[in-house]
Amino acid sequence: MLSHTRAIIAATAHAFMFGHKVAGVHDHESGQDLRIAAEVRGDRMQGRDGDRSSTFSATRSEIYDAAENAFVSLEIDGRNARGFDRASSSHYSLTVTDQVVQLYDHSAGAWFAFSIQTV
Repeated sequence: MLSHTRAIIAATAHAFMFGHKVAGVHDHESGQDLRIAAEVRGDRMQGRDGDRSSTFSATRSEIYDAAENAFVSLEIDGRNARGFDRASSSHYSLTVTDQVVQLYDHSAGAWFAFSIQTV
């Protein structure tokens, strides 16, 4: 799974779980602050990836990344979620605790952490 895909999954899951606007994402693996924003309105989420100058959107069951023209399934259960990235044919699972999202990428066989900045 691509690193920016993991980051938008983390932002999307956090936005749906807490209902807060996401103003930025810190990728602990790369040590970078990513210009990712997301906002939930009703049952839909709209997002912007400023680093890639692109948008992404989601429902509670699917994320669409416009830059990659790719879909990622999303199944939220409380503070946990799981899904499948069709572009990389990779499953993932994640857990959210306050401002940190821990995402396990099954194709990489590794955990990735993201700190979420909210408004």
